[in-house]
Amino acid sequence: MNDPFVVGGVTLKSRLFIGTGKYSSDSLIPAVAEACGAEVITVAMRRVEKGQQGITAHIPRSMRLLPNTSGARTADEAARLARLARAAGCGDWIKIEVISDARHLLPDGYETARATELLVKEGFTVLPYINPDLYVARACAEAGAAAVMPLGAPIGTNRGLRTKEMIAILIDELELPVVVDAGIGRPSQACEAMEMGAAACLVNTAIASADDPVRMAAAFKAAVEAGRNAWLAGAGAVRARGAGAEASSPLTGFLR
Repeated sequence: MNDPFVVGGVTLKSRLFIGTGKYSSDSLIPAVAEACGAEVITVAMRRVEKGQQGITAHIPRSMRLLPNTSGARTADEAARLARLARAAGCGDWIKIEVISDARHLLPDGYETARATELLVKEGFTVLPYINPDLYVARACAEAGAAAVMPLGAPIGTNRGLRTKEMIAILIDELELPVVVDAGIGRPSQACEAMEMGAAACLVNTAIASADDPVRMAAAFKAAVEAGRNAWLAGAGAVRARGAGAEASSPLTGFLR
């Protein structure tokens, strides 16, 4: 099908991004990546070791790295981590995470938009992680973000699309791809996000914490593809409550 997914001028085949945290062993990552077909993988800069050792040794070379600025509390700290990622050979894509709230781990919208503006000017392809707030999303878009990544629920909770209505507003109002990130806990929830018109989903905890991460990765691949196909197909009209039922087969011409 002619359904290109373009982020920062790069065309991707897969609409599933994955992460690298919380696996019982980093050695699972190659099998997970193969099972889900993801082309983009995010990794915290604080886990990247000099000389391509540690976590990066387990990431397939065919995948595009999306370093994230986990641990940054201000735009300046995020910018510094992004520059370190570039210097370490991780490329120009960067996922902005600016979080000073230690309990709920909710992103700081103002600092996130400011970091986006700083790094776009330095030639980065910036994907900011945000609350599904239209004003913050617009600020990031105006600053030059390549996509926005609103949370479905607080990060690491596996609670699903608790912010569904707000994400739908972003999908309706923005020209940028909307990548649902954080909180998705089941393949059915990823499918629902894609059915709404999300461009992609980023899933980490739900795969890494599963009893069988490789099988769960394959399940998420199927769910994301199914949801996207449903969006492209266009769902049938929903009959209003109280309007009665409507037969799917004609009620005339019965055999006598």
